[in-house]
Amino acid sequence: MFLGNVDIAIVNVATPTIQHHLHASGAELELIVSGYTLTYAVLLITSARLGGARGYRRMFQLGLAIFTLASLACGLAPTPVLLVVARVVQGAGAALLTSQVLTCIQLNFQGPDRSRALGWYTAVLSGSAVFGQVIGGVLVSADLFGTAWRPIFLINVPIGCCLFVVGRRSLPADGRRGTQRMDLAGVAVLSAALLLLVLPMVLGRDAGWPVWTWLCFAASLPAFAWFVGVERRVGRRGGQPLITLSLLTRKPVAYALISQAATRATYFALLFVLAQYLQAGLHKSATCSGLVLVSWVAAFGVSGPLLGRMPTTVRHREAPLGTLLLALAFAGIGTGVWAGMTSGVFLAILLGLGGLGYGAAFSGTLTHLTGAVEEQYASDMSGLFNTTLQVGGVLGVALFGTVYLDLAPNGGRVAATHGFMVITLVLGAVGFAAAVLSQLAVHNQLTATSAAGSGPARPRTAA
Repeated sequence: MFLGNVDIAIVNVATPTIQHHLHASGAELELIVSGYTLTYAVLLITSARLGGARGYRRMFQLGLAIFTLASLACGLAPTPVLLVVARVVQGAGAALLTSQVLTCIQLNFQGPDRSRALGWYTAVLSGSAVFGQVIGGVLVSADLFGTAWRPIFLINVPIGCCLFVVGRRSLPADGRRGTQRMDLAGVAVLSAALLLLVLPMVLGRDAGWPVWTWLCFAASLPAFAWFVGVERRVGRRGGQPLITLSLLTRKPVAYALISQAATRATYFALLFVLAQYLQAGLHKSATCSGLVLVSWVAAFGVSGPLLGRMPTTVRHREAPLGTLLLALAFAGIGTGVWAGMTSGVFLAILLGLGGLGYGAAFSGTLTHLTGAVEEQYASDMSGLFNTTLQVGGVLGVALFGTVYLDLAPNGGRVAATHGFMVITLVLGAVGFAAAVLSQLAVHNQLTATSAAGSGPARPRTAA
């Protein structure tokens, strides 16, 4: 899981070196960075369904093999075009392996053990985005044996080989393989719909939001409607839909996924905007920009294990309370900047509170969702949750990053400070809205559980 998420961010710091050594054009550089993200986001739901149909252990190992071999191809790529192709394949492998992790946790752990496993899951995700940028800078700067940027990909090869051996020995064996055929029509239509949605979000900001980006956004809506129609027809014929759409009609699931998408958007927006504010606005170093986030990452990582020891009544409210704390941290940062408090200590403290809140929200939402659906829907929930994270993150950077750059187009302390203040206050407002949705999700789940007597609400008829 860590490798898959690190490789989303690790390339960003290496793009100048890649451009210098491979003579890549601007468009090729964009595809080297975003080709991975696009494939990763588009294939998560399909990959999760493959795990459910063919065995999560088998698909994890296959995804890991593809990811490792593609990383080797990336590290040895002699031309920008081959590097783009290898990155697309690497993203497909990452989607196939990471989508099995949450399914594995849901199927193999119960009660306190599941809470601890989800706490580790949260801790891994907390550090991967920031670590990717840090380790990428270290490896590029080290220029090991004159290889410049190549070690950021080649380092995955020995790690992937070790994980492959450990996985074969440690992962529980899969049960009997599913007998139903894969919903290929659903795969094709959903992939097209997600591509139409994610592609303009990834490339639109740097391209200046040309007409094709808005046409893609508009076309994504009928594409998703078409997907719903395809899935309903598959269900009526007695087949296995790619997604059990009835899950999205459950209020505890729908509210929680929307809340998590919103909080994820604020997190990735913060990573982008904070780096711009500190480096282009306050003229701090990249090292300083990374160190400021240490408190966020540390607090994020410990929140899951710490809150897992809390009483049950507190754990039920973990997600809404954590989201509320995140919103208060954003609001505090924006208010502090407005009042002229720009010291690193002040920022680090509030970022620590924000990391603690987001960690609690993330861990609490995971616990809520895995408890709100039955085990036969584990692959559905894994695909939906991970896709929600990726789309939310891309949307956060595209939306809030664009607004910030419009407010501070040329850097400068005054414009950057104003832009950072506005964005953090808006992120606070988004956080408050997400907290309300999270509370609604918890309330509806507790109501459904109470009505059913015990356990999660019984499933509705699959779409």
